Amino acid sequence: MPGWSCLVTGAGGFLGQRIIRLLAQEKEVNEIRALFRSFTPKHKEELSKLQTKAKVTVLRGDILDAQCLRRACQGVSVVIHTAAVIDVVGVLPRQTILDINFKGTQLLLDACVEASVPVFIYSSSVAVAGPNSYKDIIQNGCEEDNLESTSSHPYPYSKKMAEKAVLAANGCTLKDGGTLHTCALRLPFIYGDGSQYTSHTVNRALKNNGTLDNFAKFSVVNTVYVSNAAWAHILAARGLQDPKKSPNIQGQFYYISDETPHQSYCGLYYALSKDWGFHVDSSWSLPLPLLYWLALLLETMSFLLRPIYNYQPPFNRYMVTILNTVFTFSYKKAQQDLGYEPPVSWEEARQKTSQWIGSLVEQHKGTLNTKTQ
Repeated sequence: MPGWSCLVTGAGGFLGQRIIRLLAQEKEVNEIRALFRSFTPKHKEELSKLQTKAKVTVLRGDILDAQCLRRACQGVSVVIHTAAVIDVVGVLPRQTILDINFKGTQLLLDACVEASVPVFIYSSSVAVAGPNSYKDIIQNGCEEDNLESTSSHPYPYSKKMAEKAVLAANGCTLKDGGTLHTCALRLPFIYGDGSQYTSHTVNRALKNNGTLDNFAKFSVVNTVYVSNAAWAHILAARGLQDPKKSPNIQGQFYYISDETPHQSYCGLYYALSKDWGFHVDSSWSLPLPLLYWLALLLETMSFLLRPIYNYQPPFNRYMVTILNTVFTFSYKKAQQDLGYEPPVSWEEARQKTSQWIGSLVEQHKGTLNTKTQ
């Protein structure tokens, strides 16, 4: 494979940053373009640590700015599209989520055609497959099952429509007469050191004497360590450029996970934080059917109050469903077609994340000490 260049959207995100780190280690990569919506001093510090022969170009721009996307794609071999908004609570307006996740993806595909970029890899989500009910039981699901979310919630809907657009674009003719090859990687919940969501969960528990919420105790899911998720993108980029492997990958989607044990979200957080004395809330909680109907009641209340007051329910039916369902997938097809094997073991991932959680605990202690002085 001759030298290649790669544009990563969502470069400031949890996954995007790890992909850039791995791209920096690829001997054949001669340029990495990192598209940031906002470029902070922390991002600058991260990029300064990269030890790479590749040219690293920082681009600032919005995924909805068509001109910016066209400029970013000029002369690039591969686009890895991770930019997205993940909002399951409903904080953002529906249209904002649809615009960023769906319209942004369409604009980027258009830019690839215009700039004759031959390879497009989309960071999709298992949310495009469901679950459609908390009663669903999907164990070791696979691509051949053709599962599809029927939810009208803006997050799964926008990701589903974006993935459909990406896979439908496979085989289309580029401006220079070449052909666009695409694939999508369906990712479950991504954990690891540096996760904003994990940080939020840990900090909330620290304010509650180390007690972790048990809101998601009925789930059985497979999650993925961030470096393993990033590695799958590198393999997809290599594969779609390899004349031998590419025909099997083009237009396909793949479930990506690793050897992290199938467990509840509560179980995962406990496993990652138990070294620091965290424990799961053992107090009584509502039965799942009642929790679901309470969510419906809160959603109805929010809808009725909307003309006079913007009431934000603490949870909704979609949240109750995804956090309390048996929903696991096999990554066998990714092994076969991409040669994917998770480079980071569960124990190593747990240790790295646990050490990082320890630094959050120390920060919390430092804050408390400052307040008491």
